[in-house]
Amino acid sequence: MIENNRYCVIMCGGVGSRFWPFSKAAMPKQFIDFFGTGRSLLQTAVDRISDIVPQENIILMTNENYEHLIREQLPDIKDNQILLEPARRNTAPCIAWAAHHIQAITPNAKIMVAPSDHLIINVEKFKQCVERAFDFIESRDALVTMGIKPSRPETGYGYIQVGEPVEGDFSTVKTFTEKPNEDLARVFLNSGEFYWNSGIFFWSADSILNALNSCAPEVNAVFEQGKEYFGTDQERNYIDTNFAACPSISIDFAVMEKAPNVFVETVDFGWNDLGTWRSLYEHSPKNKDGNVTQNCKALMFNSHNNIIAVKGDKLIVTSGLEGYIVADVDDALLIVPMEEEQKIKQYVNEVKSKYGDKYL
Repeated sequence: MIENNRYCVIMCGGVGSRFWPFSKAAMPKQFIDFFGTGRSLLQTAVDRISDIVPQENIILMTNENYEHLIREQLPDIKDNQILLEPARRNTAPCIAWAAHHIQAITPNAKIMVAPSDHLIINVEKFKQCVERAFDFIESRDALVTMGIKPSRPETGYGYIQVGEPVEGDFSTVKTFTEKPNEDLARVFLNSGEFYWNSGIFFWSADSILNALNSCAPEVNAVFEQGKEYFGTDQERNYIDTNFAACPSISIDFAVMEKAPNVFVETVDFGWNDLGTWRSLYEHSPKNKDGNVTQNCKALMFNSHNNIIAVKGDKLIVTSGLEGYIVADVDDALLIVPMEEEQKIKQYVNEVKSKYGDKYL
């Protein structure tokens, strides 16, 4: 039986600039069907939790520019399930608003927070881990994050060092470390004590609001001042007027690295945040030369370990190409070595600086 006090907040307001030019401001990656399944990453995220959390308790946090995309892709979602941020302020203000909104409706709510653009390979195992996390927070004042067993010395993820075991796969947290260099990432991998920070969280409404009040009062104060409006028809107007006053800060920096009651559930269900072209390459079928073509036509001679992604009916022919990303969409073409994928965000900033928003 699905518990009525369970909620899932799906964050789907990001731009996904590391996936440029496929992911653009008008159509970010969470709304794209990358694998040709007929379902976007957002739709798949909703599918995964639809039999764990009541349909009406799924809350979508997004930028007001993407309301029409959500309504197109998720026509069964009701108006009161979409919270539209009037400004981009990172994840802490987003989560604070969601927690205040949910607590006003269901005071004893238990909340899962999940990004909209992750790839989960073993969905059944994922669901089991989610159930265990909900059970864990039912009887504890706890902030739980899912830690993913690492498979390589990844430099693009944050890491969690596990502390003392508590129960089953749950442990205390020693430290959080943001995106280490490759040498340090290799040390983390070999130690067996470090897990990737998935950005999937569990807590009660009370626990996260108490933690925000204690660890990030400058964030929570904006919402505390309007507490009487949450759950009423005046909530939207209050948010539109006051949300931009929030500092821009992630929930990791604001709360998770400071709070004393943080726990990690160590899991292994085939996870990838699909944050980069390399991650898409790794989870796509490859031909005998290690090449990936994303729903496009390509003839590749003496070319190995590339990913080619093209929108439209254009034919791509390559020769002697090794380890490259080739992405062609509308008016933008990206050709970079896969090893430089972490620089794509920098390249996008350069495009913006020189040409404005035309190509973004």
